[in-house]
Amino acid sequence: INSIKLRYEKRMVNAMSNKAKIAVTMATVISLGGVAWTQSREGTVLKPYYDSVKVATIGTGTTVYPNGKTVKITDPPITKKKAAEYLQFHMNKDAKIFNKTLIGIPLSQAEYDLYMDFTYQFGTGAWSQSSMLRNLKSRNYVQACKSLLKWKYAAKRDCSIRSNNCYGVWTRQQARYEKCMGAQ
Repeated sequence: INSIKLRYEKRMVNAMSNKAKIAVTMATVISLGGVAWTQSREGTVLKPYYDSVKVATIGTGTTVYPNGKTVKITDPPITKKKAAEYLQFHMNKDAKIFNKTLIGIPLSQAEYDLYMDFTYQFGTGAWSQSSMLRNLKSRNYVQACKSLLKWKYAAKRDCSIRSNNCYGVWTRQQARYEKCMGAQ
């Protein structure tokens, strides 16, 4: 019993490590740190605004309310609590599709969180067609990280060029890339 307990404790310590890879299941969820990272990168604005591709947005990147209605620039402001609820709702919804694409693929929590953040920003359709996913399926983790840097465009503008007024898209990709490489 003691050796079983010791092996279990070791496995739990490894699972909590930033680099320990665990196979993704339908029950895999983004960590609280991952949600906070998305919030900090996405930013939270309590009144409607136009994002970098001119889509009406509110809260932490919400373009469609949980009830299915599209955000309009004339909508009233929301609270920070509502913004957090909308973010969690959309991330949970995205995770159902995201997780299906990754079942059985070992990822660390840090990798899962950053790819979930990507999916939140670019959508499940973009994720499902991405070279990141193809590379993860073939267990080519470093190449998957490098593929993040391909996603530097918004409305056909190269966001790595500061004057294109979407530079935040590029800096977010660079941050994801650094976090991803750190998990390898």
